[in-house]
Amino acid sequence: MSKLKYYLIAAFLRIAGSLSLKTAQRIGKWAGLLAWKLGGRSRKVTDTNIHLCLPELSEQEQRELSKKSMMHTGMTAMEIPLMWEWPVDKCLSLIKETEGLELVDEALASGKGLILLAPHLGNWELTGLFFSSRYKMAALYSPPRIKELEDYMIRVRSRLGSELVRGDRKGLLQLIRILKNGGVAGILPDQSPSRKKAHVMAPFFGIEVRTMTLANKLLQKTGACVLVTYAERLPESKGFRIIVNSAEKGTSDADPEIGATAINQSVEKVVYRAPEQYQWEYKRFRHLSAGTSTPYGL
Repeated sequence: MSKLKYYLIAAFLRIAGSLSLKTAQRIGKWAGLLAWKLGGRSRKVTDTNIHLCLPELSEQEQRELSKKSMMHTGMTAMEIPLMWEWPVDKCLSLIKETEGLELVDEALASGKGLILLAPHLGNWELTGLFFSSRYKMAALYSPPRIKELEDYMIRVRSRLGSELVRGDRKGLLQLIRILKNGGVAGILPDQSPSRKKAHVMAPFFGIEVRTMTLANKLLQKTGACVLVTYAERLPESKGFRIIVNSAEKGTSDADPEIGATAINQSVEKVVYRAPEQYQWEYKRFRHLSAGTSTPYGL
């Protein structure tokens, strides 16, 4: 059964990967809009997250952001096959603008290594390709349930020599080694870790939520620098802008709660810059403080 699922997914990736950016984004946009209008689980989670995180917005503004968010998530989903199937040069040609790359150069000039926090904002697959094309890089990943898909994913993501590292003890040791050698490590900082993985409770948009401590531990063990980055989608299928921001102070604090709070604040800062391109459809608040029920009612 898993092989059948893999073949179906592989067929979809090949077909979708033959599309132009404009066509892929158009399909994704309308698919996201349809999902929003149907009002299923993704819509409910999106509405809940936006209501919790951005209460300063009016009801109409929250509704409009919810719609735009799901349209952008649809575009992201249709862009992934392009990032995996297109030649690397063609993918990189989509990057029309950059902002803050001098921060990366300054960080690496210190020789301490660099952690790039890449939240689920814009096109994170293109972000990984871009930085692996310029620097020696490793990226943390969680293996999919379908083994064949994992092999494919590793192959396409490592086309430029990027090393994919599992989020386990062995992977942690690999990241430490890479950072101590002055390399770059990419981490998705806004995932909700399982109970088995190291975590603390820290505020995210003012709500105490389970937050990973991996980046904070790596910073303490290696003395590496840390920045935040994402690939912002430009309007009218014109491509993308790679943006690099400074992280908030305290990310490497010896107190893991202070470190996790600073990392969450770093994510919040970039989300405010392009809130419609953030993946609000993810159930980030499913693990709250003890005794607090999930806000999703699912």
